[in-house]
Amino acid sequence: MEYKIALIKGDGIGPEITAQAVKILDSISDIYGYKFKIENVVGAGEAVDKYGEPLPEKSLKSCIESDAIIIGNLGGSKWDNIELDKKPVKAILKLREALKVSTNLRPIFLNKNLIELSPLKADIIKNGIDILVVRDIAGGMLCADKNYGRGKYGREASDLEYYNEDIIKKSANRAFKSAITRKNKVASIDKSNVLASSKLWKEVINEKSKEYSDVKVTHHLVDSAAMEVIINPSKFDVIVTSNMFGDILADELSQITGTSAMLGSAEIDESGKGIFTPNQLHYPDESIIGKDEANPIGMIMSLALMLRYSFNLEKEARLIEKAVDEVIENGYVTKDLYIDGKKVVGTEKIGDLIVDSLYKLSESIS
Repeated sequence: MEYKIALIKGDGIGPEITAQAVKILDSISDIYGYKFKIENVVGAGEAVDKYGEPLPEKSLKSCIESDAIIIGNLGGSKWDNIELDKKPVKAILKLREALKVSTNLRPIFLNKNLIELSPLKADIIKNGIDILVVRDIAGGMLCADKNYGRGKYGREASDLEYYNEDIIKKSANRAFKSAITRKNKVASIDKSNVLASSKLWKEVINEKSKEYSDVKVTHHLVDSAAMEVIINPSKFDVIVTSNMFGDILADELSQITGTSAMLGSAEIDESGKGIFTPNQLHYPDESIIGKDEANPIGMIMSLALMLRYSFNLEKEARLIEKAVDEVIENGYVTKDLYIDGKKVVGTEKIGDLIVDSLYKLSESIS
């Protein structure tokens, strides 16, 4: 089987972590006999520097014609002062529109060997954290009409929070189908006490829930949910929410694990084709660039999501996840994950260790 993958290495630590991702894919190819045809595509900061735009038409065409797109980290201080439409992050926004991806999947989990890194108290996380955030990325104010100018009171701006039932159904379907394979629980997050868009969101979620009678649905106002996920994160399994609320909640949840750089992210359409990135798409610590200190695990875990959702290779996805767990259980971590008793290794070495584990475990994964 052959799969065509477009690779935008990205900015900052992006090239370092995507190099390890390619190494993992090469190993999966060797173990199972697949052919992953990876095309390096110029995009993000590299494209801004070379061509003055974050995603040239040639690059966009390559991504559209691929089976999946991998992107490393985006942006950095180098591009802080350029106009909004030229910023590196616009590459992924342009891709979302062109590919018509509808849903962002963000798996949030607490690694049993790194529990000490969570900022939450031990009695709060004693039951673990294992949440799938299903975030709409087709609607909401991030995608809708924007206005900036001058009016009666001076400078003014507005962003339209727009939703229709078709947009909501796409993420609702993904949330309910995911819940069936997990704990049959969906928590829908909105602000339906004051927002018309959230009122529609809640109505559509309730209508869609009738097709999944075994799944229990609960509704939470976003401000309450922001507190609940800290007080009792284990009560949540699948969270489905709007674009803006999901953007904020997923980042909050990532940080309470203490291991956000280990988490992957998938932006997919209804068929599963899409964009795969580390959970932390905008890595803030530029001091580690080029020093073999970056943590590539989030990028590697996004490969598992790609294999699972785009290529229906569940066994291979689980192999990657298990290999990462084994390396950490054996005591190896990157600098950002250090706790007493662990051995710090660099970006390149952690990738090599995961590759070794893939080969070791491949015979035992059914």
